[in-house]
This record gives sequence, C-alpha cells and structure tokens, in this order.
Amino acid sequence: MMFEQRTIWIAFGLTMIAGLATGIGSLIALMFKRTNKNFLCASLGFSAGVMLYVSFMELMPTAKEGLTQIFGEKTGTLYLLFAFFGGIALITLIDFLIPESNNPHELQSVEDMSKPDADQKSLHRTGIVVALSLAIHNFPEGIATFTSALSGLSVAIPITIAIAIHNIPEGIAVSVPIYHATGNKRKAFWLSFLSGLAEPLGALIAYFLLMQFWSPAVNGIVLAAVAGIMVYISLDELLPTAEKYGKHHISISGLIAGMFIMALSLFLFI
Repeated sequence: MMFEQRTIWIAFGLTMIAGLATGIGSLIALMFKRTNKNFLCASLGFSAGVMLYVSFMELMPTAKEGLTQIFGEKTGTLYLLFAFFGGIALITLIDFLIPESNNPHELQSVEDMSKPDADQKSLHRTGIVVALSLAIHNFPEGIATFTSALSGLSVAIPITIAIAIHNIPEGIAVSVPIYHATGNKRKAFWLSFLSGLAEPLGALIAYFLLMQFWSPAVNGIVLAAVAGIMVYISLDELLPTAEKYGKHHISISGLIAGMFIMALSLFLFI
C-alpha cells in the first residue's frame, strides 16, 4: 500500500503544526497578563469533542471495515479491540512513568508568571523535566496525527486543530517554571517550542518503522490504536483540564460544538 509523496509531506506538515502549538502556549504565558479561562475551557472541550467523535464515528468504523474484510468478522473485531485498548495502554504507560508533579498536564495559567518563587534551582529542574516529559508524551500524539493524515484530510485537519489546541496549556506548563527559574523569556519560549518537536519526531519514527510494512491490515490496527490514544487524551487530559480552567457547562458546550463541527465536516466530505 503506497502513498503519494505529496500525501506524506502533508502528513508531516500537519504534525509539525500540531506539535509547535506548544510555542503558542508559551507566547500566551509570556505576553499576556491574564488567562482567558472561559475561552481555554471551551477550546479544550471543543478539542475533546472532535477527538471523541472522530475516534468512534470515523477511525473505529474504518479500522473495523478493513480488518474484518481481511480477517473475517470475529477475528477482525478482536484485532480491532486489541489495537484500541493497546493505544490506551501505551498512553497510560507514558503517563504512569511521568511523576505527577512533573506532568505537563498539571494546570498552569498566565497569572502564574507573576508569582515569585524562592527555590529557583528546583523550579529550573522542574521546567526541564516538564519539557522532557512533554516531549515523551508528544511521541504517540505525533504518530496519531501523522497516521490519521494518511487516511485523508477530512479527518486529519480537525485532529490537527484539536491536538494543537490541546498543546497550548502544555506550552504554558513548560514556560512558567523555566521563566521563574531563569528570568529569561527567550529560554522559556524556546524550551517550550522545542518540546513540541517531539510530535514531528514521532511522525518520522512512524514513517521509518511503519511505512515499509504498511498494508490494509496495518492501517486498520494503527487507526484503532490512534482512536484509543485520542479517547484517553480526551477523557484523562482535555476534559479534566477544561473543568479546572472554567465552568462545567462551558466545557460541555465546547464538547458538543466539537462533535457537531466534526460531524458536519465529515458529512460535507462524503
């Protein structure tokens, strides 16, 4: 199963856009004095809606169709379930290996930039660890964005937007401790920006490891695993963070809006 060179470059480009959104989060932390929590809350809910809808209404049905055609209804469905929960297991393992205090999804806001802290050495170490943790966490997200882009732009563009929005608070989480530890806005920005490069790096790994073995069966397994990764990100990261940033109804409204926009975009591409 071969892909056109143009399709592969588009997939890399979309993964790059999603990953480097951490830099947007860093800029927000460094340039603004207040966090627009309602906007962030709605945006994170929107991202969760996009990811959940596309996982259950597009990726899983596509994966099941491909796998059952190859392996039969029962065996194909079994592979689908193994891949889906395997994707969840992978991202869960990564979260488990990252200490909670250094998890890039620990809530930070722009206001934290103005809070002094005496323990600068500890803060600097924390910022570096958060940046590294974020980079590790972004590997499977890069694989997810890249492989979904190979399936078509109708799925890839909304996923790219959703993951990019999801990366904005992570950029803030890296910038805040680095800035407090060093007083250097440039260093805080670049560390946050560079941590997002793990997503295109994940795409490169997917390209070199998977492309040579790519087949309809591999495509189905990867899509199901990507669905698992995105469901976990939505339920474990996006919605809880949205709840912390703002009001419950705002995050749920964003979630429904994300599902509706995703449904509409998929309908228009039929």
